[in-house]
Amino acid sequence: MRSKIVAGNWKMNNSAKESKKLVKQIQNNITNLTLENTRVIVAPSFVYLQKVAKKTKGSPIEVAAQNMNQAAKGAFTGEISAEMLKSIHIDTVILGHSERREYYGETDAILAEKVKAALANNLEIIFCFGEVLEDRKSGKHFEVVKSQITNALFDLSAEDWSNIVLAYEPVWAIGTGETASPDQAQEMHAFIRDLVAQKYTQHLAENVSILYGGSVKPSNAEEIFSKADVDGGLIGGASLNAEDFTAIIKAI
Repeated sequence: MRSKIVAGNWKMNNSAKESKKLVKQIQNNITNLTLENTRVIVAPSFVYLQKVAKKTKGSPIEVAAQNMNQAAKGAFTGEISAEMLKSIHIDTVILGHSERREYYGETDAILAEKVKAALANNLEIIFCFGEVLEDRKSGKHFEVVKSQITNALFDLSAEDWSNIVLAYEPVWAIGTGETASPDQAQEMHAFIRDLVAQKYTQHLAENVSILYGGSVKPSNAEEIFSKADVDGGLIGGASLNAEDFTAIIKAI
């Protein structure tokens, strides 16, 4: 059975004090929740990964990195390798987020290299992809999503997929207040699962968690999560508020 997942991407937000306070509040809020087959993940800034990981040790909260470099080591100023993440006991990394693609020029080819580097270090990957508004309006959204998944992930073995979580993020619904309707989310998630089944097997596809990312908030989370092929959310802004994030966790 595939896992339900609520992952909070804090992006470039929170000081050390704020990060500590936020994760403590989340811990307190979920202490008495029954999280059967549900994972809770937070992704703080690189500089607070170790601090937050120590703070959450022994709790239901897992900690993920927001990005990593594809190189093992070398003259890459400011970058972080998979081995560095593993050395501080970080086991999950977000790759392919739309902001990385848009602002830092991360192509499908670069992401394919990052995926292989992460898997070589036994890191779990939350792999992000999704269309921009122009693609959606022109009816190319399925084509774009298929291309992003195929180019970065379809060279992997079936065994590699045990470390892959997919995260569909319609770019037009990130930080805009706009949200794909639950039916639009389900339609795309079903398409993605079928795509994986065609390449690999139905069994593999049925065991891959597919998250929705795009302005998920307490008011819409339950309806989005109720859809058959939506296995949780990659949460941005709402993950910075402990009460909102907790409400989204409860909605799963």
